[in-house]
Amino acid sequence: MVSSRPAWLLTRSERPQTQTNLHKPHEKDAETVINADASPSQNGHSDEKRVEVTYPEGGLQAWTTVFAIWLIQFSTFGYTNAYGVFNDYYVRIYMEGKYSSSTVSWIGSMQLWLVMSSGIISGRLYDLGYFYHLLIGGSIIFVFSLFMLSLAQPGEFYQIFLAQGVGAGLGIGLIYVPGIAVVSQYFYRRRTLAMAVVASGSGLGAALQSIMLNKLFQKLGFHTTVRISAAFNAGLLCIGILLSRTRLAPAPPKDTNLLRHMKVFFREPQYVAVVLGTFFNLMGLFFPTFFLQLNANQKRIMSENLAFYLLPVMNASTLIGRIIIPMMVPVLGIFNIVTPSVFICVILILCELAVTSAGGYFVVAVLYGVFWGAYVGMFAPMVGSLAKTDSEIGARMGICFTFNSFGGLIGTPIAGALLTSSYVWWQPTLFAGLCCAAGAICLAASRFWITREKGSQIV
Repeated sequence: MVSSRPAWLLTRSERPQTQTNLHKPHEKDAETVINADASPSQNGHSDEKRVEVTYPEGGLQAWTTVFAIWLIQFSTFGYTNAYGVFNDYYVRIYMEGKYSSSTVSWIGSMQLWLVMSSGIISGRLYDLGYFYHLLIGGSIIFVFSLFMLSLAQPGEFYQIFLAQGVGAGLGIGLIYVPGIAVVSQYFYRRRTLAMAVVASGSGLGAALQSIMLNKLFQKLGFHTTVRISAAFNAGLLCIGILLSRTRLAPAPPKDTNLLRHMKVFFREPQYVAVVLGTFFNLMGLFFPTFFLQLNANQKRIMSENLAFYLLPVMNASTLIGRIIIPMMVPVLGIFNIVTPSVFICVILILCELAVTSAGGYFVVAVLYGVFWGAYVGMFAPMVGSLAKTDSEIGARMGICFTFNSFGGLIGTPIAGALLTSSYVWWQPTLFAGLCCAAGAICLAASRFWITREKGSQIV
């Protein structure tokens, strides 16, 4: 029996046989040739015609493109994940006493929302062949927004919100999906490895940029620090754009009606459960990223210089979750890894209430980074695994990203409002934990429906 799921998301026992280059058995990067589904017809079923797609599985151009997108992830999504540094600085110093923690959190949540929700537009434009337009345009918007942020005055919320929340978020959103998608043009068997390498860029970028921002804020102040970071990221983006290459000609899908796709997808209980689960997860999982450094500084459990390293340690730990843990997917199944990872994140979020030492904070930061990184690294493949054919993957991801982005938009501002000006930490911590618990339960429900449909526990 042949599985109807996309081949690159199958477990090892389900994978179809592939034709490799038998004339070059000693060549490390042998090609993979597969018979892929053609574009779906208007009724949602694949046409009888099948097309042959060749994947080089490596080579100079392939790995150069991986490195290019790694640099772009380091610069853009790494900057988003380093927002906790800004949140701490805004609340305690730059907007102290003028705006609440809830209000300040709207800056980071708006940026996150635009990064996720822009995918439904940038993904469609990528399919139409506008890869370089999106990369260059998004990079210009992102860098310009950072330079505008450097002009923002203390206490002027609207200036920071427009530059960092709206401008930078839109720029990153235009880049994110095309950057991830272009890597898949080069790899089939090694796609998990290539995606994991690319995803590690945002984790390492967040770690190193957090250290850079914290140190420069202390020595040079806000304006000069942001200008330096803008120039630094501009250089990385220029290198990434120059090195990245597309390989396949644009192949726009025949059916571009998202409403028709939604009607089909939302009849599947497993897909609905995943959309709800990722919505709740985005409401809660970014709470430590935004608030852990502020938590440590406000409670004065450790020195300010030591607290600055909490976010870098957390983000560096995500490399384990992004690279090592996804390698177990072919053996265990993606839902069997993601769902327990979210449950562990729930426990670690609630553990923040019991931590009373610097060592405890760093233990929570390391462990949370590992399992949060596992979720982030496997989030997109998990949604894509629900597709019946490869041609559905983009639509399913775009719709899911759009809906769950609203969780990222409202989650941290609600947590900030629950924190209050008196810093009542148990309220936002409990809120974030309960949101993630609801998300984990939804993912477990999706897993139940999938196992019942497949008759296998490896999903």
